[in-house]
Amino acid sequence: MRDRIAAAIRKVPRGRVSTYGAIAKAAGFPGAARQVVRTLHVSAGLPWHRIVGAGGEIKLRGESAFEQRFRLEAEGVTFRGRRVNMRLHEFKFQKRQTKNSRVRRDATSKNQ
Repeated sequence: MRDRIAAAIRKVPRGRVSTYGAIAKAAGFPGAARQVVRTLHVSAGLPWHRIVGAGGEIKLRGESAFEQRFRLEAEGVTFRGRRVNMRLHEFKFQKRQTKNSRVRRDATSKNQ
């Protein structure tokens, strides 16, 4: 589980952000936002500053929150008040294709 979450975190490019929930969903564990937090806490070398709370809120407190905002601003991320401007900077993961969706799409294209 931790490896898949870490892989999803690494996909967030410089100058973009994602939420804890979106990372969990992209890793295949919808609803496991707390596991994303835990993975960030115990893993070194991940771009932790690119992961924010829902709506672009920095969830860290104290000096860590200042450091996160500083790092994001250094990458060109803009804020609207205390939140990241998600309309400009949110990284959208591509939806995973399930086996059923591929079969449905293939059947639809054959009928046309």
